[in-house]
Amino acid sequence: MVPPPRQRRATQVDIARRAGVSQATVSLVLSGGAVSDQIAESTRQAVLAAAAELGYSVNIAARSLKGGRNHLLGLYTFEPVFPTDQRDFYFPFLMGVEEETARQGYDLLLFSSVSSGDRAIYTGGVNRLKLADGCVLLGRNVRREELAELVREDFPFVFIGRRELPGAELSYVGADYVTATSDLVAELVRLGHRRILYLREPADTEPTRDREAGYRQGLAAAGIEVDESLIHELADPADLSPAFVGHWTGTAGVTAILVEPSEDNRLTTALDATSTAATMRFPDDCSIALLGDPPSWTPELRDWTRFSLPRADMARTAVQILVDLLGDPHGAARQVTLPCSFVPGDSIGPAPDRRWPR
Repeated sequence: MVPPPRQRRATQVDIARRAGVSQATVSLVLSGGAVSDQIAESTRQAVLAAAAELGYSVNIAARSLKGGRNHLLGLYTFEPVFPTDQRDFYFPFLMGVEEETARQGYDLLLFSSVSSGDRAIYTGGVNRLKLADGCVLLGRNVRREELAELVREDFPFVFIGRRELPGAELSYVGADYVTATSDLVAELVRLGHRRILYLREPADTEPTRDREAGYRQGLAAAGIEVDESLIHELADPADLSPAFVGHWTGTAGVTAILVEPSEDNRLTTALDATSTAATMRFPDDCSIALLGDPPSWTPELRDWTRFSLPRADMARTAVQILVDLLGDPHGAARQVTLPCSFVPGDSIGPAPDRRWPR
């Protein structure tokens, strides 16, 4: 007699489908404790009923972990940043997180799914990051209302990059844009430049504010009065054309430009096109430097003068701080800033002899 086929064991995915909720909600309900109490009672009962109907058995070993923890660290990104190769801007961040998480004896859980076309920490009012004991956050397009909710819940997280939130102290590991930008200004001044154009992003983010502070600090240290007209928003990196540069060098007497890199390749594409134009030569006609790393760089591309972020070190430090916070839940938020490194490149040189309007 042939035995009947063995039935597949029910999973949390099966329960989620039966109850009409997300798998994250199922996991939170079945985990029990204070986290489960945050789920609406009707939702919690629907999940438990679906689990009973399907004959789901809870993994007792997972519940018996010391302190009720899963020994998982999360990595959440506010936009799709997972790279396809090691030249990607975000690759060192991700490698640093992975390496340090393993060194600390934790497993890493990547939160990369998208619901309803938008990335969100909260799905149906539930903080899905609570599948992990704590989380490292990464990305430019931050949802500050979600950060505020994480703080309200007292959920442990550390941001890679300086982030501020009114009325709250966040833990973060940032790059020292202020000193790096100030040092670039000092180098240009040493080369004889006095009219330095700063092209900033329109968005008033913490990195942009830090870069502007460094620009002002560098000029002040050199005894040069800040000309507010030389702080200019660059709405579209593609606008950095030979005509654009020619306008500033011709009518405003600019001899050097500092520009914030974009999150895509539009800026470096525009710079490459401008530098190959017959009417503009860097650094002979004008020096130019990037206030950070381009999205990707390979040896065959031009080696623009810039400063580089300590991305892997920032990531490793973020994980270390997160583990410390898990060990001391009532500890104060920690903010760490790491120095950037100067990349000489080939796009700055001595200031050309040029008169400018007084």
